[in-house]
Amino acid sequence: MEKTASGVVLCEDGLARPAWAAVDPMLRDYYDTEWGVPVHGEQAIYERISLEGFQAGLSWATILRKRPAFREAFKDFHPDTVAAFGDAEVERLMQNAGIVRNRAKITAAITNAKATIALREDGGLDGFVWSFKPDATPAPQNIEQVPTTSAESIALSKALRKRGFAFVGPTTMFALMEAIGMIDTHLVDSHRRGSSGVWG
Repeated sequence: MEKTASGVVLCEDGLARPAWAAVDPMLRDYYDTEWGVPVHGEQAIYERISLEGFQAGLSWATILRKRPAFREAFKDFHPDTVAAFGDAEVERLMQNAGIVRNRAKITAAITNAKATIALREDGGLDGFVWSFKPDATPAPQNIEQVPTTSAESIALSKALRKRGFAFVGPTTMFALMEAIGMIDTHLVDSHRRGSSGVWG
């Protein structure tokens, strides 16, 4: 593997990837098949918001490794099921070594499930989140040009907080927008640039 001038790594398969996706096979597979691919549907968006919230202050690799355990613990992130979680479920989750045992983040996931249900009266979570899709996407030439927030992620964060969501800061929401294909922050010489089909 060799690092190119733009900061991506030319991997042994001949494909260029950012450093975070170049070594760990799990992260490479996630980058190649999932990250930046458009995600729609209430349950899927709610799951992504939940996992991005749990990721705050941690590495994405940590969350990805624990994702199967998260899905089991949070009943596949079915909003109606999670919204019904009470104190007993919170304590059960706090004892679950397979997930991130952070009480504030666990209660935020429950809070956000309730907020997701409330949004159904106003078009639903999917449409709400995607309404903040920008008119243009970044086109970073190198790693240093990849932003961590945007006007849209700041606006989405504020709008979600107003609707009762927690752990949805501007940086977290920018990461969500990247992950679900609302923006394309793949470097221009990455083999995944334009793969979402949203931006061409």
